[in-house]
Amino acid sequence: MTTHKLLFSDSRHLDALGESTVDLVVTSPPYPMIEMWDSPFSENNPEIASALGSNDGTAAFELMHKELDRTWDHVVRLLKPGGWACINIGDATRTIGDNFQLFSNHTRITQALIARGLRSLPLIIWRKQTNAPNKFMGSGMLPAGAYVTLEHEYILLFRKGKRRLFLNESDMVNRKKSSFFWEERNVWFSDVWDFKGTRQPLNHSSLRERSAAFPFELAYRLILMYSARNDLILDPFLGTGTTTFAAMATERSSVGIEIDPNFRQLIHGSLPDVPRIANEYISRRLTSHVAFLKTYESEKGITKHVNLNYGFNVVTSQERNIQLAYVSKIQQNDDGDYLVSYDESVALEAPPQLRNPADSQLQLL
Repeated sequence: MTTHKLLFSDSRHLDALGESTVDLVVTSPPYPMIEMWDSPFSENNPEIASALGSNDGTAAFELMHKELDRTWDHVVRLLKPGGWACINIGDATRTIGDNFQLFSNHTRITQALIARGLRSLPLIIWRKQTNAPNKFMGSGMLPAGAYVTLEHEYILLFRKGKRRLFLNESDMVNRKKSSFFWEERNVWFSDVWDFKGTRQPLNHSSLRERSAAFPFELAYRLILMYSARNDLILDPFLGTGTTTFAAMATERSSVGIEIDPNFRQLIHGSLPDVPRIANEYISRRLTSHVAFLKTYESEKGITKHVNLNYGFNVVTSQERNIQLAYVSKIQQNDDGDYLVSYDESVALEAPPQLRNPADSQLQLL
């Protein structure tokens, strides 16, 4: 069973959370110098509105990041030694006064977290789908006043200290069960992710516009890559709840911080869909592996290793103990926390689909 806590508070003030208690941070903060975030940043610091009003983009950019720095202070404090922080951020292009320029958010956040003692590791470029036929900026086809269009965001990766150690027997067993498939590793650990054509079931366009939420696939991958089952995941800018949903789907506990209480009902209303979506992801991972293996073995011969839980072949010995858990129930206790139960005994051929709507209703303990 995993536990998921939602705190509707300001992530600049997280003193109540214990030091070195978090295994992984997955988040996407407000993007400085993107106009939709001007008002929230200015409410936090009126000097930002003054800088924008006087067309001082450089000062506004730095003041916005100083507000984010207050959250990064807590992120560093809360992470365990060996813990990871994965931050999705996009750069901004904007005309301030008569000047059009790039504001490099990913560079400024990288500098901030390195200064706070985290180690910067190779990042991921998330190439987002762009279908607009006239997406260019500037002078069009005339040199030399056209500007490159930003069609990607960054997933910045940091670690607190040295590599995480799994020292006792139970931790090592849990780590082995949390392994991913060889073919998944080859896709996930590429430095370019392209989600074109990927269905994002938890983030409708209207919600993404309000919150700048990243897709479920992004959080799901990062949690599997950089944490183990039963770890604690933190998102200090929770928005529509995607990180919480992905943690539920991967058998991790979570804490989500969101400053806007209007998201409470939105998150709660999305939860009945989580078991179905989580189990579809697991079923797809398993069936995709079987399909991959058929092609792999037809080209390279039978593999030497067998997964002990499912009986199918795997490419490496590190995949022998993989065990995926289906979400069976989400309940809410008297404290408002969500408790998620799992089923590891379901056969590969018969994953639960939760077709009966009553099966996915939240229950109050």
